[in-house]
Amino acid sequence: MPELPEVETVRRGLVPAMEGKRIERAEVRRADLRWPFPERMAERLTGAGIERLRRRSKYILADLSTGETLLVHLGMTGRMTVSGIEAPYVPGQFHHAHPLPEKHDHVVFDMGDGARVTFNDARRFGAMDLMPTDRAEAHPLLASLGPEPLGNDFHADLLEARLKGRKGPVKALLLDQRIVAGLGNIYVSEALHRAGIHPERAGGQIGRERLERLVTEIRAVLAEAIEAGGSSLRDYRQADGELGYFQHSFRVYDRAGAPCPTPGCTGSVQRIVQGGRSSYYCATCQR
Repeated sequence: MPELPEVETVRRGLVPAMEGKRIERAEVRRADLRWPFPERMAERLTGAGIERLRRRSKYILADLSTGETLLVHLGMTGRMTVSGIEAPYVPGQFHHAHPLPEKHDHVVFDMGDGARVTFNDARRFGAMDLMPTDRAEAHPLLASLGPEPLGNDFHADLLEARLKGRKGPVKALLLDQRIVAGLGNIYVSEALHRAGIHPERAGGQIGRERLERLVTEIRAVLAEAIEAGGSSLRDYRQADGELGYFQHSFRVYDRAGAPCPTPGCTGSVQRIVQGGRSSYYCATCQR
């Protein structure tokens, strides 16, 4: 499942083609993805201007001139790719050439100045919805989300309060989107290693100094992953079709048996299963 850096990378890739532009024509080629599309979705999107393209957790949100917001969730295999736009992007310069339709191209946006944005989802675990912009935060997928880990509302005081008294493993707690939004298996494993915290340690037993370091490392690993274009595992692609490269910078994720990369550490990367997901850590420097 794409995590925050992958979704943010896609959002940034879509901005030149979509933000401040008008949807000349929207085409919906099936009735549903993970859930049914909203009624008359193509009609409601056609002619709408995209005033702002933003991200909340792992969702892309397009605020429209019609007073509605389009919510996009990539799911496991969803991809949004741009064609008909020159790379590097030069405002107003398009070559108007689009690839032939693929089997799993389910939603297509033809923009007013020639760009085309295609949503392709082979396994159909993605989703799209439309909602009033002024009530977007009350949407069932958004209402209970915690703060953004790269935002000002995420800090050691908040994390300490939300983990206080919690006996569950910190790895599972950080994956709880109600505690902090957007974190997933890869980047939690990486941040815990950087902070020197064992993934099975009870959340409520982590001291204040270590929590401050954890917040710092969560921010750092997310920022580095966004800079690298995300991590390409299986089906993930950026909006220009390119792979992300942060997987080459993994310290522990998917590196079981490798030497721990922490300078001076003689341990090796271990793998355990928590809640049905793989956790990677070094038993020597993560206590």
